[in-house]
Amino acid sequence: MGDQEIRAALDRHWAASAAGDQDTEHDIYHDDVITDYPQSGERIRGRRNLQALRSHHPAKLTFTIRRILGSGDLWTTEYVIDYDGKPASTISIMEFRDGKVAHETQYFADDFAPPAWRAQWVEPLPGR
Repeated sequence: MGDQEIRAALDRHWAASAAGDQDTEHDIYHDDVITDYPQSGERIRGRRNLQALRSHHPAKLTFTIRRILGSGDLWTTEYVIDYDGKPASTISIMEFRDGKVAHETQYFADDFAPPAWRAQWVEPLPGR
């Protein structure tokens, strides 16, 4: 599977995630996928467990994709997940094997107010 096909699969995955289409969202994963959440110290083994976990999330989720970068078997998506109105900046690192995700690591970060001391050197990100 080439880069264009993987990018198209990622676009379908994120669109399905945003739409709440659990089956299409999880088509991208191998049956034996491993998904890691380093900040909570959790590992999810298998597509079935990953889909069950995500389908039981208690919050209303919305997704805003900022960018998708990658080539070959390694792809990264930078996005914001909004959990019932609370945004979390998120990075998803996906490692592909035979055209499907074999390993995914996701990092989540809450927004915070910028400190005043550095105001002279920075500018706000667009949309903030």
